[in-house]
This record gives sequence, structure tokens and C-alpha cells, in this order.
Amino acid sequence: MPPLTAARSFLFVPGSDERKLGKALDAGADVVIADLEDAVLPEEKGRARTLATEVLAGAATESIRLVRVNALGTPWHDDDLAALSAETVDGIVLPKASPHAAQRAAAGGLPVVAIVETADGLRSAHAVASVPGVEALVLGAVDLGLELGLEPRSDGQELLFARSTLVVDSAAAGIRPPVDQVWVDVRDLAGLERDCALARSLGFRGKACIHPAQVEVVNNAFSPSADEVASAQAVVTAYEQAAAEGRGAVALDGQMIDLPVVERARRVLANAKRSVLHVE
Repeated sequence: MPPLTAARSFLFVPGSDERKLGKALDAGADVVIADLEDAVLPEEKGRARTLATEVLAGAATESIRLVRVNALGTPWHDDDLAALSAETVDGIVLPKASPHAAQRAAAGGLPVVAIVETADGLRSAHAVASVPGVEALVLGAVDLGLELGLEPRSDGQELLFARSTLVVDSAAAGIRPPVDQVWVDVRDLAGLERDCALARSLGFRGKACIHPAQVEVVNNAFSPSADEVASAQAVVTAYEQAAAEGRGAVALDGQMIDLPVVERARRVLANAKRSVLHVE
């Protein structure tokens, strides 16, 4: 099982559907999230809670097992939190995250993945990320876009501010880079790949999924390529050789290699080592 800090694909699945839960747990996703919120009708909430915790607790899987609870202020939130423990799941996904809601969710000791999907949540993202126990932020672009009146663009620029805010606030709070929005067209894998590339260029290191077919695309998109790994290794090797010779900087293929460049290369190599858990 990869650590949550290194996870790339976050696959949501209805917590009320045992068949889909089983398929999701075998899909190769780094994280499987049993959804008790949007994917479950009100009259099914209690049954879904019981089913999801039982299936996840008994699952033989390499995926991290999370549950998306219902939001704070709903009739089901407290019962959802009370049903989750380290014996049944690996963590909690919190919708409509606020600092107060994150503190309550983290009080039980389970890691929390917080979804930023409201205007107030976006303004409070750094405070949410700074709550002890919160390990990652997720961009909930559908609900956020609805509240803000955003109109989808082919270049994704309507989300530039929200995406950049989550990247900056996650880094400032000292937690892992955030997880990007869901790509809603499950048939358009080429579009998904393009959206992953944009998100990665902005500093994201994972993406939410809503279908098993999206998992491989996301895992590949957020894993360093062979060329990136080779280039990073060459940078580190050249720098370490120069350091051993008493030089603080060195040129490699016409590029000046100093410490910030080396640290970026070392991060690529570290990501490659973590990614291999699910790439092999």
C-alpha cells in the first residue's frame, strides 16, 4: 500500500453498491473512496454506511481505503464519523471542508482528505490544510464552479485561480500537493490525459476519478516518465560529483546545475520510487 502522501489516483465509488465497490478495489487505484454523500440517496444512507465499512474492512487490496462522509450539518455526518475507525478504513474524505469541520473529522485520529468545493472553503483552504490530521486537499470543481458561476473552457483557465490557491496553500501548510478535480466525461480519456498534464504543470500530484477506466491514465500522468527519471539522475550524479570535488555548481548539457535544480531532480527520483508500487 502506498502512503497517502504519494497517492495519485483517487477513485470514488458509490458506497451503496457492493459490486462497484468490489470492482473499484481491484482497479489498481492508489486510493478507493466509498462515497456516502452525493452517490447515495437519503433513504439509503444508513445501509450504505454499514455496507461500505464492512466491504472495506474485509477487502484484500493494495489500495488505500477511504470513506467520503456526509457534510457537517447534515443529519448523517455524526453517525458517519462514529462508524469509522482504524480497524475498518484508512481515512476520511470530508466534503465542503471548513476549518471547523476538518477539526471535528480529524478528532478521531484518522487521516483526513478535505474537499475544497465552496467559495468559503477556497478562502479558508490554508486554514483547512493546517489542521493537524489533514493530509491532502482535493479540488471539488463541480460544486465550486456552480457557486461561482464559472463556465467551462477548453483550456481549463476558469479554474486557474482555484487550482493555484490549493497548490500554494498546501505547500504553505506543509502537506502533500493537492488532488485535482474529477474529469466527468469517462469516455474521453484523451481529454483526461490533457487535463492531468495541465494540473501537474500547476503543481497537482493526483486526480480524482469516477470510473476504473480513468485510473491507469491518471497513474501514468502523475508518475515521472523514463526520460524524466534519467534526466533527474544525471543532474544528481553531476552535482554530487562536483560537490565531491569541492565545486558548488556545475554545467550539464549547457544548463547550470545549482542546489534548487538538484532538489527538484531529487524530488522526481523520490516520486519515481513511490510510483513504482503501482506501475510494475
